[in-house]
Amino acid sequence: MQQIVSVGYLNPLWWLAMAVVGFKLFAFVDALTRRDDAFPAADKKTKTFWLVILGLALGLDLLLGASVFGPLTLIGLVAAIVYVVDVRPAVRAVSGGRGGDKRNMGPYGPW
Repeated sequence: MQQIVSVGYLNPLWWLAMAVVGFKLFAFVDALTRRDDAFPAADKKTKTFWLVILGLALGLDLLLGASVFGPLTLIGLVAAIVYVVDVRPAVRAVSGGRGGDKRNMGPYGPW
């Protein structure tokens, strides 16, 4: 039991820091899977720009440790939020989601 308490698993700020790292990882992987030409078509910065920004944000948290109130963590979190709230929907609208919009497609057409 002492190991669990000393590592910080019971600390709510540790869980919040892990949620921030998970959110940044989601944003980075999402940007990684999008098409290159969809970013300029959506009138957003390039895919490379977003991969560098999100990769730096995630990498610094993994390298230095995610402190919830640290300035680098908060700056990276703002960048990830901007990507998820602004860039991701615009890129998805241009590219039609992943693999096109096939949510209501059956084997012989829409249903």
